[in-house]
Amino acid sequence: MILEICASNYQSAINAQNAGAHRIELCSELAVGGVTPSYGLIHQTLKNLKIPVFVLIRPRSGNFTYSDAEFEIMKQDIQICKDLGCKGIVSGVLNLDNTIDIERTKQLIELSKPMAFTFHRAFDRTPNPYESLTHLTELKVDRILTSGQVTSAEKGILLLKELKALAGDKLSILPGSGINPKNVLIFKDAGFKEVHCSAVLSSKIMDAPSVPMNTPEFLNEGKELTSNSEIIKTMLQLIKN
Repeated sequence: MILEICASNYQSAINAQNAGAHRIELCSELAVGGVTPSYGLIHQTLKNLKIPVFVLIRPRSGNFTYSDAEFEIMKQDIQICKDLGCKGIVSGVLNLDNTIDIERTKQLIELSKPMAFTFHRAFDRTPNPYESLTHLTELKVDRILTSGQVTSAEKGILLLKELKALAGDKLSILPGSGINPKNVLIFKDAGFKEVHCSAVLSSKIMDAPSVPMNTPEFLNEGKELTSNSEIIKTMLQLIKN
């Protein structure tokens, strides 16, 4: 069984390789489900890892429906990953109703070749997993990363097994979310060939800062965070000479 580790920083990637992991999904900001890592992080990781590195292409947190500008950014990031020698891309696009945006996802897949393509956990937002599986099979993705459309892969094991049976050898179902040493054998015994986890163990390196830098309100995935033109204009009006 292949163990893919979701590494959100360089040290996590190194730790995964040193521990014997088979593959890395490289991203940043696990707290929001991951976003595209920086050029520097991708380059440094590839330079020092011998195991395959897949890179998450997600330009921001929140939903998986992107503007034209965001979609162009995604395509540029994929080209960067290809130029740097990455082995795979982890990405995907949804429509406003959370169905798979077939045309845009197809473009990302074509641009990614010859790298492997994993359709990420946007799959878990789709209203009909069977229809989504059919579409992604037709698009010839290599794998689908999914928790079985619930909060953890263990809770979603019945759907995961169903999807695996339906997919056959056309693509791989990659269970992910909440997989750990206590439950990983559930997936091996069920016949899955690979699993995905972060293997994160939180450790305290300092006391809680007196001035926190996070904003809990911003972690609401139902909100899209963009600067407001009117606020900016008001500020400029106030401070102009």
